[in-house]
Amino acid sequence: MRSAIRRARCIAALLLLCAAAPRAAAGQTSAPETAPAVRPRPLHIVSRTLANGLRVILVEDHSTPILNLQIWYHVGSKDERAGRTGFAHLFEHLMFKGSAHVAPDEHSRIVEAAGGVDNAYTNDDATVFWETVPSNFLERVLWLEADRMASLTVDQANFTSEREVVKEERRLRVENPPYGRLFEDLYAVAFTVHPYHHTPIGSMEDLDQAALADVQEFYRTFYRPDNATVIVVGDAAPEECFAWAEKYFGGIPKPAQPVPRLNLVEPPQTEPKQFTKTYGTNSPLPAVVEGYKMPAAFAPDYYALNLASSILSSGESSRLYRRLVYESQLAAQAAGIGYFTEDPNLFLAFAVMNQGKTAEEGKAAIESVLDQMKEQPVSEHELTKAKNQVLATSIFGREGDQQTGDSLGFAAVIGKDPELVNRDADLYLAVTPADIQRVARQYFVPARSTVLIITAPAPQR
Repeated sequence: MRSAIRRARCIAALLLLCAAAPRAAAGQTSAPETAPAVRPRPLHIVSRTLANGLRVILVEDHSTPILNLQIWYHVGSKDERAGRTGFAHLFEHLMFKGSAHVAPDEHSRIVEAAGGVDNAYTNDDATVFWETVPSNFLERVLWLEADRMASLTVDQANFTSEREVVKEERRLRVENPPYGRLFEDLYAVAFTVHPYHHTPIGSMEDLDQAALADVQEFYRTFYRPDNATVIVVGDAAPEECFAWAEKYFGGIPKPAQPVPRLNLVEPPQTEPKQFTKTYGTNSPLPAVVEGYKMPAAFAPDYYALNLASSILSSGESSRLYRRLVYESQLAAQAAGIGYFTEDPNLFLAFAVMNQGKTAEEGKAAIESVLDQMKEQPVSEHELTKAKNQVLATSIFGREGDQQTGDSLGFAAVIGKDPELVNRDADLYLAVTPADIQRVARQYFVPARSTVLIITAPAPQR
């Protein structure tokens, strides 16, 4: 599967108790004296913007003769209009179906023949295509990416075939797995105006009703140089890279009209929301998921909230897992994640109950854990552990070109500043127990919550 749709895969991430590495935000209070002193190595970032608006950002690393190239299109499911959901994800697939000088599926074969690998993913805010290749292949992959930006083959045959692929992926990831629709249902209620209301995978109905002209318009609107950022990390020389970028991308015209944005703002939530669903026999145990409205990535409170999320939900020693699974034995699985995106999103806490336990008991237990964080400052030990996890992830991530490119692209496109990757360590280390308590009191409150209760299906006779 080429797709990596974050919200649709969130259920798997939670069940595996994965904690995504947080990224930077604006500064806050001074660091405690006991804060660890280790920092990730700083990145020397160079960038250039072409006349047509394409940004090229590069970090040199000549330790090995390989590089990772990513092209971030600033278009995700939040740019889709009502009745046209799933288009960003559809284009993740269509971009491999050939262009003026590259045959269908030939893009990946060319990369693989050079000893490289490639893939793509879609989320709420962006669609990202990447290749990791020997460094002497940089010019070729820049040409490949430019060719499909300028001349993608968006015809009826490709549209029809890839629409069926996307629909099958929806069945595989959302409709068939246990509790697969849980987050889709939660977001449909949590957001009333903002397009985070729908998930990147899209709906079957919208995909079936889409016409070729709709898809072609989406391509012309968003797949353009002034809506793209090229990230290169690895064994590459800046001036040579910039020259090739100009050679292959420079002739792609910038449309006269600016990139349209919906710019829909979710109204403040002033009271709790709760609703109940019953899924099929493949979801036999009661479950609960709670979503609390939180600020966007890189907002002032993002930094402390990410660490709070880690303390609550990162691994089997986290507060949620320890309380619900080990101590009370209410739940078979419990986890959480702070889902930070370009616009405000949710902190998610999730539990699948043990046999004989109710979702209401799980809800009360989750809220008890959150209340504890509001009532008592976290210990220095817990906070230091969370900071060490963040720093370790960042340090080890610097060892890989792709992980570095991921962080750089997120900072550049979502945070609007690639240098955020060099400031995040100090920003995390500045958080105090008082900061954690403050954000917990502000955001983990009933008025910001949406709760989905999953009841067990009735026994079959």
